Amino acid sequence: MATINTNAGAMIALQNLNRTNVELEQVQSRINTGLAVASARDNGGVFAIAQSMRADVAGYKAVNNSIDLAVSTVDVALAAGEAISDLLIEMKEKALSGADSSLDTASRTALNEDFKALRDQIATIVTNADFNGTNLINNSVASISALANADGSNTITVLDENLSLGGGVVTVAATASFATAAAASTQATAIETSVTNLNASLARLGTGSRSLEIHKTFVGKLSDALEKGIGNLVDADLARESARLQSLQVKQQLGIQALSIANSAPSAILGYFR
Repeated sequence: MATINTNAGAMIALQNLNRTNVELEQVQSRINTGLAVASARDNGGVFAIAQSMRADVAGYKAVNNSIDLAVSTVDVALAAGEAISDLLIEMKEKALSGADSSLDTASRTALNEDFKALRDQIATIVTNADFNGTNLINNSVASISALANADGSNTITVLDENLSLGGGVVTVAATASFATAAAASTQATAIETSVTNLNASLARLGTGSRSLEIHKTFVGKLSDALEKGIGNLVDADLARESARLQSLQVKQQLGIQALSIANSAPSAILGYFR
């Protein structure tokens, strides 16, 4: 039936053209963003999963920063502890030399002055061994903790090591000195004990620093795996999209031509009235 009120062919052609245009816009969006799933409208389920994984990745960035801060704090404590260990060895040498009973008073006094200068240097190191306001060797904090997982429910803790003079590790008193051979011998014994204690403290700090470094490496690998997983879920295959773009562009041109032909069909009715 020939009619000018309803052009079924044009309606079908327009529907197909509109569908092609929608698909073309989708492909262009994927090419522009590089994402097959850029919003919940594209695929609600996949978008929700990807967003959850993105939240984990952001959480692990915070974990990485927390670990870096803790590692730096522990490393400062380690550097200070190693310096104190070297000073204790020098102090032991001075004390043993002062314990020599054949030494004259002037020489022992000179050795004692060196001994006290080294002792005071230990106190200076302990006071200044802080990073970002945290000192792990002066008994000002019980421990330092770093985030271990993305939701902050787990932490890695490194305990404080009190390396202050007269403390539980360095037993040499803050006023330690010697004026006699016997006193020097006593100081040498205290220093020997301090060195043994300090070695144990350094071992614990070193183990803590190593644990933090190992976990940092793990967190980095885990974060990379998550980002790769997100990419697998939402990234567009640009080679495929490029081929599809060309196909849809041709399809669009054909649709326009088909619509033009369908729209010209009613004009043929004029031939019936000539």
